[in-house]
Order: sequence, then structure tokens, then C-alpha cells
Amino acid sequence: MKITQLRHFVAVAEKLHFPRAAESLDVSLAALYSSIERLEEEVGHPLFTRGGETRLTKAGTLLLPEARDRIAEAPAPGPKTVAPAGGKAKASKGKGRTPAVKGQPKPYKKRQGR
Repeated sequence: MKITQLRHFVAVAEKLHFPRAAESLDVSLAALYSSIERLEEEVGHPLFTRGGETRLTKAGTLLLPEARDRIAEAPAPGPKTVAPAGGKAKASKGKGRTPAVKGQPKPYKKRQGR
């Protein structure tokens, strides 16, 4: 069991609402669902009853204290790294032509006569 999966499980177990738990964890709803599904596959039992109301199953109730203990023992997660703004400069794709100026006719196009 991964610590992130356990954190996701505890958040959903405390809120009993997947979208609110995903918002509090700052993860997408799809990522939260897949994380819980992988944890359920590892455990071998469903952890939540899904339907009209989200509730913990017996297996989920038994796993919750253990998950909290493992999270408490684990080191705190590091800060998320943010990619710097900007990117790689693109090479020009022209053949040495001057760039088009808005409102001006293109210098390499001839006007069509009537």
C-alpha cells in the first residue's frame, strides 16, 4: 500500500464524499477514484459502498485506524514542484520572409486583379 493511496482513502473516509475529498487533496476526481480502486484491489475487498450515499464497509472501517497510523509514521510529503513558465523557443518556419503585420497586406502575396 502506498502512502498516497492511504491518504486518499482517509480523506474520502472522513468526508464520505469523493468530489469534496478530491478538492481538499488538490487532485483530480479521476485520480482519486483510480487510487481507491487500486487500494481496494490490494486489500481484496471494497472499502466504500457507492450508490446514493458513500459509506465505509466493514473492511474500510477496519483499515481506517491502520491507515491513519501508517500516515502518521510516514514522513511529510515534499512540496510540489512547479515547472517554470515559458518554454523552448521555436524555430521560425518561414523562408526568410518578413512577418505579417496586422492590417497590412502580406508582402509576398500579389493582389488579385479583376
